[in-house]
Amino acid sequence: MKPFFWPPTLVARQLGSALYYAHLTRWKRVHEWIIKSGFKTLPVAAGAYGMGCIGFPAHPVWEVTLACNLRCIHCHAASGKPAPDELTTEEGYRLLEEIARVEEFRMLVITGGEPLVRKDIFDLLAYGKKLGFSFVMATNATLITEEVAHRLKEHGVAGVAVSIDSYRSEIHNFIRRNPKALELAVRGIKNARKAGIVVQVNFTAMGYNYDDLEGTIDFADSLDADIMLVYQLIPVGRGSKIRDATLEREKMLNLAETLVRKQRDVKTIVEPVTMPQFWPYLLKKNGKEPGIPARTFFHGCTAGRGLVYIKANGDVWPCPFVAVNAGNVREKPFDEIWRNSEVFRKLRNRDNLKGKCGTCKFRKICGGCRGRAMALTGDYLGEDPYCFLDMVESG
Repeated sequence: MKPFFWPPTLVARQLGSALYYAHLTRWKRVHEWIIKSGFKTLPVAAGAYGMGCIGFPAHPVWEVTLACNLRCIHCHAASGKPAPDELTTEEGYRLLEEIARVEEFRMLVITGGEPLVRKDIFDLLAYGKKLGFSFVMATNATLITEEVAHRLKEHGVAGVAVSIDSYRSEIHNFIRRNPKALELAVRGIKNARKAGIVVQVNFTAMGYNYDDLEGTIDFADSLDADIMLVYQLIPVGRGSKIRDATLEREKMLNLAETLVRKQRDVKTIVEPVTMPQFWPYLLKKNGKEPGIPARTFFHGCTAGRGLVYIKANGDVWPCPFVAVNAGNVREKPFDEIWRNSEVFRKLRNRDNLKGKCGTCKFRKICGGCRGRAMALTGDYLGEDPYCFLDMVESG
């Protein structure tokens, strides 16, 4: 398969999404971001309308292993030791071939656990690169030495998504359960940048670090991160057992306000994940309706619509936070599961949503967080119980 070609229409729509986002957030430094990062992130966004929950109509994620060198207190996968039934190297090759049969899937996120502890990871990357994929690797970055960074670049890794839970080492290291976690993560980020790899910082807001958000945005900006995604912890895996696992509605609204305020003055693009209400929030604050521009660039929750999550054992979920099995690649080819699963078909039609999410005028650009709905109501089509839009005054 030939590498994906970036036609002008895809470049234009990604540029358009950044400019529209900048307009709504009053982002002063968007021109600097476009020059520094905008075109460099094309292989990372893979033709999507934007990063994070803005776009990504094509966003496959493969959890290659549950093995990890850290034991983070909020890990949704409860990573540690490798699972006994993880896909083998040969099964991984077959999976990559099946993902490649889905035409819109040209970028693949590799996650875990910690992908770099899987012994055949570079073999899998090399095979995927031959199939035409570019990769983003979700990693704690503690193992990214200069040599590893160059190998990642050579094997088609266009971006690394590095988890930073706080700019303060005592908080980050506590959450990561390692006294040198932040020091090593920063080293890994710097090595990735030297190798020409796009750097994305992932922050997960929870009780332990909620007050550190502003400082961590500044920290990511100082590290010259191209992208920062701000997650709100969904209470699954080990995350279900920690303090303030899910932010209350007032804190989620405050988080949205903080993101807009900080975005105005930093160069890094900062966007929320697991909070699709952010897009209608922006419209309401700007006195706008969910018209054509918003429907073009904002897609809200992508679970099962653009995002698909392949577990280490081959189970296929709509999202890492929506533990609903749509099939297993050992029993049925991935591309058939993606196209024909009843779970995905239901998620792709937002008229199937229930409660307030089903009747909301913003459902086409939001849809509520399906992971939070699943975790708190037991129904992946249920309403998002922590939606804060009724608390937002129109501008």
